[in-house]
Amino acid sequence: MSQLRTKGKSTIVWILMGLMVLGLGGFGITSFSGGTTEIGSVGDTKITADDYARALQSEMRAFSQQTGQQITMQQAQQMGLAQSVQANLIAAAALAEQARAIGVSVGDAQVAQTIMQAGAFQGPNGSFDRAAYAEVLRRENLTEADFEATVRDDEARLLLQRAVVGGVTAPAPMVDQTARWLLETRDFSWRELTEDELPAPVAEPDDATLRAWHAANGDRFTAPETRAITYAWVTPDMLSSDVQLDEAALRDTYQLNIDQFQRPARRMVSRLVFPDEAQAQAAREQIDANTAPFESFVLQRGLTLDDVDLGEVTEAQLGSAAEAVFALDQPGVVGPLQTDLGPALFSVNAILDPVDIPFEEAREGLRGEAALSAAARQIQDRIADLEDALASGATLEELAEDTELELGQIDWTADAVPAEGSIAGYEAFRERAAQMESTDFPELAELADGGVFAMRLDEIVPPTLRPFEDVRDEVLADWRRAEVQRQLLELAADLSLAEVAQTEATPDEAQADDASAWTTETGLARSDWMDGLPPQLLSQAFAVTEPGQAEVVDAGDRVFVVRLDQINDADLSQPDAAQVLDGVRSRLDQSLQVDLFDYYARYAQRQSAVELNQSAINAINAQVQ
Repeated sequence: MSQLRTKGKSTIVWILMGLMVLGLGGFGITSFSGGTTEIGSVGDTKITADDYARALQSEMRAFSQQTGQQITMQQAQQMGLAQSVQANLIAAAALAEQARAIGVSVGDAQVAQTIMQAGAFQGPNGSFDRAAYAEVLRRENLTEADFEATVRDDEARLLLQRAVVGGVTAPAPMVDQTARWLLETRDFSWRELTEDELPAPVAEPDDATLRAWHAANGDRFTAPETRAITYAWVTPDMLSSDVQLDEAALRDTYQLNIDQFQRPARRMVSRLVFPDEAQAQAAREQIDANTAPFESFVLQRGLTLDDVDLGEVTEAQLGSAAEAVFALDQPGVVGPLQTDLGPALFSVNAILDPVDIPFEEAREGLRGEAALSAAARQIQDRIADLEDALASGATLEELAEDTELELGQIDWTADAVPAEGSIAGYEAFRERAAQMESTDFPELAELADGGVFAMRLDEIVPPTLRPFEDVRDEVLADWRRAEVQRQLLELAADLSLAEVAQTEATPDEAQADDASAWTTETGLARSDWMDGLPPQLLSQAFAVTEPGQAEVVDAGDRVFVVRLDQINDADLSQPDAAQVLDGVRSRLDQSLQVDLFDYYARYAQRQSAVELNQSAINAINAQVQ
C-alpha cells in the first residue's frame, strides 16, 4: 500500500480481480475457512487467511512468470516474498483502520462504479457482465457482500490517500533544473587510439612473463566443472518418421490449431480516455494538424503506452467503437468516440487482415506437425512402462537396448553452448545435470517437446587450471591484449594533457594541428546514441566540466580521448521542452507523493496495535506448494 496509485483505481482491488481471473487451483487451494480465519489484525481491522493466501500466491505467480520457473513456497520464503506480502497487508490494514477511525467511507454508487469498470467482470462488448461477476465470485468462494465490502474499504483508503497527497507538487526550480540537465547538449571532439599509433611495437614477452601472467590470471584459463553424464532419451522428432497418419488425424490437428488458419480481421489499437468531449476534440485537432502526436497526450496524462494499449482486437471486442476503428484502411487516429469510460481517441497502430486457410491448403504443412503430435502421444503412453523398468533396476544401457530410447554420453559444463540437436539444448536436461549427484538413481523426466530422458552422473571433474603448455597461445593473446590496452591508456593520458596545454596556449592553432585525427560531434544530448561507439564515450563527454578539457575513455578493449568543445544550455522556452517539463513535473510530483504517503502509512502502523497469528500463517504456508 505504500506505492501510490495514480490512475484512480485501487491496487488491492485490481490484485484481487487479477487473482480471480487466474484462479487459485494451480496451487491446490480454493479457500481458507471462507475468509473467517484471521492471520492478524491492526487495531479492529482484521487480516483474513484468504487475504493472505491470495496475495501470497499472486506474488509467487508473478515471480514465476517473470523467471519462467515455478517457485516453491520454500523458495518464496527464502526470497522474502512471504514477509513482503505480510508487510503489505499490515500496511493496508493500518490505512483501513485509520479510515475507519476518522469515519472515511464511500457510498454504494462508488462501489458499483468501481466494480462495473473492472476488466475481470466485463463481457465481450467491454461492458459489465452480471453473469461473469457472479461466476468469478462463485469460483473464488466469495459472496457479493464480502467482495463489495472489500471494495468499499479499499475505496475509503483511496480517499484517505488523496487527502494525504492532494496538492503535493514539486517546486518549480527543481523541475526546471532537472529539465535543463536532461535537455542540455554538448559539442565535443574525440579520437580513438589504435596500436598503430604506439611509439614502438609491443615487445614479445618471454616464457617467464607468460607463466607469471598465467598464474596471476588463473581464472581466465581454468576449465569449468565438467560432469560426465550418460543418458537415454527419445523425442517425438526421433519417432515421427515411423508414424503412420490418416486423414482424420490431419483434420484433428487442423482443428486443434484452428487459430493459425482461421482468424477474423483485427486491429492493434490504443485507447486514450479523456475527462470530457472538449478535451478529446482538442487533442484530435492537434493530432490532425501534426502539432502533437497521439503519444504526447498519453504522456501528459501521466500514463505509459502500455497503459492505453488494447493489443489485437476484433470488431466484436471493440463494441460501439468497432465501426469507426475498422473503417480505417491504414493506421491512424479516430474519435472522439463515446465509451463506457468516457470520450476516447483510438489510435490504430496496425491493420491485421483476416486469415482464411482451408484444410486443403494446410494439409501438407500439417503432416509434419501431426506426426510429431502422434509421436509425442506414443511417448506419453510409454512413460509408465519406462518408469517401471527404471524402478525395477534396469540400467540406461538396458533401457536403450530394450526400448526406443537412444543411449548417449556428454561431458557437460554449465557455460558450454549446446551443439545443434544436443540434449544439452533442453532446459530440463540442464537443470537436472546441474543438480544431480553421483548417488542419485536415474529417473525419467520430460522434455519441453514431449520427449523423455533419464540420466546417470558418472563423474564430476572439478574446476581445474589448465596447464600452461596447453594454453600458451591463449595466454600470449590475453597478455598482448592487456599490454596494448595499458600502453594505449598511457598514450591517451599524455595526449589529453598535451591537448589541454595546447588549447590553453593557442586554441585555434592547436585544434588545427591535428584536426584530421579528431571527429567532432555537435548538439548531442545525454540520451543520444553514437552508432558503433561505446556508451562510455558519450557519458565521459558529459562528465567533463570545462570546455577545452580532455579526458581518457577506457572502454575495456578500446581507448579514446574526448575533448569538450562547448556546453549548450537548454532553452526551456522551446516547444520541444514543454513535453519534457510536463514529464519531469509529473515524475517528481509522483515521487514526492509516494514518499509522503509512505511516511503516512508507516505512521498509521505505529498508531495501531499490530498482531499476527503466526500459527495461522505457518498453516497457510504449509498448504501453498
